[in-house]
Amino acid sequence: MRIGLVITLLFAAVGARAADFGTAEEAKAMLERAVTAIQQDKDKALRQFAQGEGGFKDRDLYPFCGGPDGLFTAHPSLTGKSLRDLKDKTGKALGEEIYGTAAEGKISEVSYMWPRPGETEPVQKVTYVTKVDDQVCAVGYYK
Repeated sequence: MRIGLVITLLFAAVGARAADFGTAEEAKAMLERAVTAIQQDKDKALRQFAQGEGGFKDRDLYPFCGGPDGLFTAHPSLTGKSLRDLKDKTGKALGEEIYGTAAEGKISEVSYMWPRPGETEPVQKVTYVTKVDDQVCAVGYYK
């Protein structure tokens, strides 16, 4: 009986931890909403993304965008900094890959290593990317 209780508590803890992070489906859905928001009012959408407003911040999910100059136009902490020059924790040029992968009307994936919020050890992260108007936008989730 005790072993059953321990196993139940263990699974409950794992389930609670998983609920702390967004899923692949949720990340893709947020990117699709972000595209619609940009198409309706780009300036308002970029402000909402950067501030995490309008439903554009959910646990560890948030959209970020970069303009034609390669700088973040929307990010919770990196707006104005270079997206194009961004590298992951292993040195992979993920900013260049995001720009090179993004295509209008298509959602693609870029994988890289990045720490979860509040942690320092990098883990696998997958980011959905697309291009809308003059913006390269993305939403990532942790595997």
